[in-house]
Amino acid sequence: MQLKPLARTLAIALSLAVVAGCSSTGGTQDGDSYGSQDGTSGIGTGTSGAGTGQYGSTTGGSAGGAGQQADSRIPEVRTIYFDFDRDTIKSEYESVVMAHARYLRSNPNAQVVLHGHTDERGTREYNMALGERRANAVQRFLNSQGVSPSQMSVVSYGEERPAERGSNDRAYSQNRRVVFSY
Repeated sequence: MQLKPLARTLAIALSLAVVAGCSSTGGTQDGDSYGSQDGTSGIGTGTSGAGTGQYGSTTGGSAGGAGQQADSRIPEVRTIYFDFDRDTIKSEYESVVMAHARYLRSNPNAQVVLHGHTDERGTREYNMALGERRANAVQRFLNSQGVSPSQMSVVSYGEERPAERGSNDRAYSQNRRVVFSY
């Protein structure tokens, strides 16, 4: 009958809508980060500070309704970067992760997938593990800020999905990242 072509057309249209809705422009492309080589997270070390000002304040209380309004939108910066062979979130990116934590806490039905990436150096297996450690470090930070574990999942792509092709320092620095995917 006529239902089969209609169902096929609807399935294609729905697939295209999902793909279009899932596309992301990523985050900023600047900065380095430092961390540990031993795989431990530096979440509880040092002072949290107020960040660099580039990403806004990390202080807990927002004045007025502007902070609450911002919590209802997904933060614009969705990528944080890491140093070579490191998995610790640098303090300059804590404000970015905090913004995501505020969003996720104020939107308990929201889900995020943390995509861990590495540059091309190292074996495939090592890079898969390093990408997972980076994403897990972000997940632990979000969890320590009160985000429900059921709202987060981790995927490691290792070196398989570079943001920038090339075998130079610029390409390497752009590929060592965790991407927040809503």
